Amino acid sequence: MFTFEAKRIVVVIIGALFNALSLNLFLIEANVYASGFTGVAQLITSIIQDFLNIHFITTGIILFLLNIPVAILGWLKVGKGFTIYSAISVAFTTLFLEIVPLTQLSGDIILNAVFGGVLGGVGVGITLKWGASTGGLDIIAMVLSRMKDRPIGTYFMMINSAIIAIAGLIYKPENALYTLLTLYVTTRVIDAIHTRHEKLTAMIITSKAKEMEEAIHAQVVRGITTLPARGAFTGEDKNMLVMVISRYELYDLQHIIHEVDERAFTNIVQTTGVFGFFRKE
Repeated sequence: MFTFEAKRIVVVIIGALFNALSLNLFLIEANVYASGFTGVAQLITSIIQDFLNIHFITTGIILFLLNIPVAILGWLKVGKGFTIYSAISVAFTTLFLEIVPLTQLSGDIILNAVFGGVLGGVGVGITLKWGASTGGLDIIAMVLSRMKDRPIGTYFMMINSAIIAIAGLIYKPENALYTLLTLYVTTRVIDAIHTRHEKLTAMIITSKAKEMEEAIHAQVVRGITTLPARGAFTGEDKNMLVMVISRYELYDLQHIIHEVDERAFTNIVQTTGVFGFFRKE
């Protein structure tokens, strides 16, 4: 377990590095904005530097300050483990933003928008794939989703739409369009690395059903339906465990399955809707 958690922390740090490279090498100098709280931090920094002529405040500092109240909210409403990994991601993103030199590698704004979106998508995607979060908007969206019973994507769209609109009003309208391009590229890259569907259904066929149930319940608070199953080719009797999980629990589940039964067959499918009780905590 220690090795697993250490690997997850390393991946979160690598994801933070990709996010910082995306900003400092491509997006910031081109006035193209990332998604979520990172984009909000960029926008606030641009306004402070361009209109108030204050240059000692950087995007990393603003990002860190914005995430302090969000971290407290996440600790109280979402979960301690989730919030800890989010805090690690934010802290190292801030650190790398201060270390990596602010450079514009290309004068072509389209190249900056595309490559900035790719690097940002890789950073967020690998972080989510390992069951962690980049903090900020993820936490707020999860809390609001529980309060209002609306999809998490609704709140992502609201924040990102505000970033695009303000960027277009304050700077050139083209900046809003290039920001939209960056958000599209980022989303596509994240989807290629890690599913963004809120709920997934896992069907696990194993000969170690009892051990699998105990291991899953020890780490994931989800209900499991166990059904008898038989291999058509081998005729071997097994069991199929069916459960619905959130996307943030997917990597934990994969790790558990591998630890308990390496020969288990698992099918993960998108769940478009759940009726009845589904624990949101």
